Parts: sequence; structure tokens; C-alpha cells
Amino acid sequence: MIALTLIGKPGCHLCDDARVAVDEVRDEFCRQFPAAEVSIEEQNILEDAALAAKYSDEIPVLLINGKVHNYWRIDKERLMKALTELVSKPGFLKNERCV
Repeated sequence: MIALTLIGKPGCHLCDDARVAVDEVRDEFCRQFPAAEVSIEEQNILEDAALAAKYSDEIPVLLINGKVHNYWRIDKERLMKALTELVSKPGFLKNERCV
């Protein structure tokens, strides 16, 4: 399973753009790799002081499996490449699917 976490806040236009980009890439990725499971979780820095302290100057921030992938702007090609590299690992797609 691939876990995407989008960290942002309401009213942030870059966060809105990032959400659209991540959704588009995930949809395309799942079409190409129907056996992959990809989840997207959004976290709001206004509701979590630790996230605010860590990321407030960088939102939106995209994590892939808990590691920072991008901040400020989401590069769709770079995200697709990162996801593709993950599923290219031997045995990664075994019994997984898009949700």
C-alpha cells in the first residue's frame, strides 16, 4: 500500500491546487497499475500544533509513506515517477488494489 499524506490548511490556494494534482496523479496511476492500493489522507496544520510547527512555512506538503516528497507545488510528473518506482519493487503489487 502507498500512503499519500497532504498537509495544508483551509483557504490555502496552493493546497487546493495540490489536492487537485494529487487526485489526478492518483487516478492516472491507478489506471496504469490497477493492482496498487493508494490512500490519500489530508491533515490540517490548524488542528495540529506539531504539524504547524514543522510545516507551516512549506504548505502544502506531500508525504509518500511518511517521507516528504514535495512542498509548495506538486510536480505531477515527479509524483507519478515516484509512485511508479515504488510499485516497481519486486513483490510490491502482490494482492493490492486501488481504492
